Amino acid sequence: MTMLQLGFLALVFIATVALALWLIQWVGGNATASRLRRVVSGPVATATTSTERWIGRMAHATRPFAKLSAPEEGYETSALRRRFVNAGIRNAASPAAFFGAKTVLAIGLPMLTFAGLTLVQTTVKGNSLLMWLLCAAALGYYLPNLVLSHLVKIRQREIFENFPDALDLMTVCVEAGLGTEAALTRVADDMVHKSAALSDELRLVNLELRAGAPRDRALRNLAIRTGVEEVDGFVSMIIQAERFGTSIAQSLRVHADMLRTRRRQRAEEAAAKIALKLLFPLIFFIFPSLMLVLMGPAMIQIYRVLLPTMAGSGS
Repeated sequence: MTMLQLGFLALVFIATVALALWLIQWVGGNATASRLRRVVSGPVATATTSTERWIGRMAHATRPFAKLSAPEEGYETSALRRRFVNAGIRNAASPAAFFGAKTVLAIGLPMLTFAGLTLVQTTVKGNSLLMWLLCAAALGYYLPNLVLSHLVKIRQREIFENFPDALDLMTVCVEAGLGTEAALTRVADDMVHKSAALSDELRLVNLELRAGAPRDRALRNLAIRTGVEEVDGFVSMIIQAERFGTSIAQSLRVHADMLRTRRRQRAEEAAAKIALKLLFPLIFFIFPSLMLVLMGPAMIQIYRVLLPTMAGSGS
């Protein structure tokens, strides 16, 4: 190896050791304070506090790099901000952590790729090496987007699967004589153990109503924050029921039945796709193995017995 490669590997080693020491100090924290927060706040609040703490520390660590990829203006009205809200990330430092992670990964992954290729002493040079580095940089740049999309998908699925149960509970509360605000508060309190995300969103609706926001605006904000089509339909149904004076309890019951039917249809659709998803693994992985196991002994016998016999009879 040349002196340049040795110097680069030494730099990568020093950076890796420094990063490991920094992560040990960052993750360690104060164990006693963490246990006290867990006892006082409960599991849901503790998980939220832990997430907020991780985002804040990441934003503080990557703040100098975030300026390299963060947009100068227009973030507040961009689709990326709505994706953060859909993922349940409301920390003000989350944009800095997101763009900082994109910059650090886009720079760090090519360095690690080059160090790995140098250590294994491969013959990758020229355009091939450049292609490897460009692929690593692209992966590092778009990896935070993939993680954010995964978080949004998981949260929206959780809200969709638990929303019919919340509507059933809300129907019972409304039929028992509670108002819409009181029913939302009761549902938020009872759904906290089954779906923390849905309970959190309903609590935010109650807070907006207590702050004096109009009910239709608070419900519209609920649909925007979740990004779930079924929640948007629920909001439109509640607003129309109050506007035209129809029974809210009956509307909730019909809407809950429709959502439950839709949830069952999605489960049936996912089950119907299993055969198609198993087709390619069966053809390319399982069937060749079965053919090898079944036909292998017969082919060996043919090679040992039949072919010498045919060769002898032909001579």
